[in-house]
Amino acid sequence: MKVIVDTSIWSEAFRRSAKSTENVTELHALIDDHRVVMLGLIRQELLSGIKNKESFEQLRKSLRAFPDFELRTEHFEMAAEFYNKSKAKGITGTFIDLLISAVAISESCSIFTSDKDFTHLKRVLPLELHGASAR
Repeated sequence: MKVIVDTSIWSEAFRRSAKSTENVTELHALIDDHRVVMLGLIRQELLSGIKNKESFEQLRKSLRAFPDFELRTEHFEMAAEFYNKSKAKGITGTFIDLLISAVAISESCSIFTSDKDFTHLKRVLPLELHGASAR
């Protein structure tokens, strides 16, 4: 199964103080197995706010190894449906998290994240969480 790696996991892996955590080790295994799915919006989140141009360019170069999965109209429509469905159940998610969820569900991918918002969304959406985030 392909895996959408969320910003929270990438950020953990790219931190200067990153140690070989369980999440980082799992990310390396997913990369080695060619199972990582990159979304442009996750790339944008990762690159946003990096003030140092050298650091920005280094991260951009590293992320270029992962081509963006092409989003389609159906993904955005499904994300809007998920927003309405989750809000009706008292669970709110960001537009980005709902779009990630829509891509994951429609493309049969799991989501590797440490963001607890996906755990809440899983209560109303048929999400497959990967690794430690699945617990």
